[in-house]
Amino acid sequence: MAAAIMAAEQEAAKGGGRNRGGVQRVEGKLRASVEKGDYYEAHQMYRTLFFRYMSQGKHAEARELMYSGALLFFSHNQQNSAADLSMLVLESLEKSDAKVADDLLENLAKLFSLMDPNSPERVAFVSRALKWSSGGSGKLGHPKLHQLLAITLWKEQNYSESRYHFLHSTDGEGCANMLVEYSSSRGYRSEVDMFVAQAVLQSFLGSKAEEPHALAHVRVQNWRPACDRECDGSWQPSQGSPTAFVPDSLLLGLWDLQRLPVKLTGPEQRLGSRSVNCCPMAGELKGFLCLKNKTSASVVFTTYTQKHPSIEKGPPFVQPLLNFIWFLLLAVDGGKLTVFTVLCEQYQPSLKRDPMYNEYLDRIGQLFFGVPPKQTSSYGGLLGNLLNSLMGTGEDDDTEDGQEDSSPIELD
Repeated sequence: MAAAIMAAEQEAAKGGGRNRGGVQRVEGKLRASVEKGDYYEAHQMYRTLFFRYMSQGKHAEARELMYSGALLFFSHNQQNSAADLSMLVLESLEKSDAKVADDLLENLAKLFSLMDPNSPERVAFVSRALKWSSGGSGKLGHPKLHQLLAITLWKEQNYSESRYHFLHSTDGEGCANMLVEYSSSRGYRSEVDMFVAQAVLQSFLGSKAEEPHALAHVRVQNWRPACDRECDGSWQPSQGSPTAFVPDSLLLGLWDLQRLPVKLTGPEQRLGSRSVNCCPMAGELKGFLCLKNKTSASVVFTTYTQKHPSIEKGPPFVQPLLNFIWFLLLAVDGGKLTVFTVLCEQYQPSLKRDPMYNEYLDRIGQLFFGVPPKQTSSYGGLLGNLLNSLMGTGEDDDTEDGQEDSSPIELD
């Protein structure tokens, strides 16, 4: 069998239009060997032909042969051989001048989807695939490949890793749909807002906005500012229409956004007073946001809140945390630090539900509102916090504990 394969390979080495026919004959003989169950011999022949093609500069032929061989081994449940040939597909890409293209990304995603989810080879494969797809730019991988990987992981119900890849893709709608399923099947009803909040906040950390993305057109009705209360979720919505308590100072800040057109209708609106009498008010709000990694946080948010069965139509929403995220999307567009600061202060009861929220918001403040990074204490950890507290060196100790620097936050 090996001699016959080598003879066919020598034919394939001849020039002209006969090359592809020779390669097909080699593939045919290798396929016959696998079909007979000679897995080891066929695997070794694939490897021999790969290195021969690569030494001759025939990177495309080597890649195509390894790809078809990997699919063949996968179809016979030969995971180890298939994974090995999959890695050779990557090697051919890494050593060639092949440009990143959709068909190549789809091939890589196909191989990934066929690998054993628990195999260490899969981890190594996806790491190298993402690195190659970035084109040496130092980014986290091509958005298209991230999307394809996310869809595969979603089908496997590996929601956590799927979310990570969706956040680095351009598929905000797909991410939202996955989060709806994730929340509905794995989360508590009281956590429906937290699933999308974490995704949106982490999306912001990609980088500062570069291009505008339209936030969904939203009409807000029946806002009722609170007198002395923060948005702690202790109120009940009125019957028949969505309502929410919103602090006066926050409404003033949002109305003052230069790029946030708001039309007030109805009787007198006494703004800034604790005795605000807000009769039904209608306004059209547009926000624009686009992250450097092309993940649209606004699309994730609007799609999730529209499709989740446990979320009532809004905004405003019953869940204060959802109102916070909606306001945050608008505030980022306006770019006013005062609005961002008031927003974070007023929603602290909701933000304390997850200790990571304030860390994300610190980074968002640096990226979008020009907030300088916090000075790191010379003493780190708990000891540093105690010393700062005793010596009074931490001016912001009463707002939030913990260390911050300008390094990116790890997204889990």
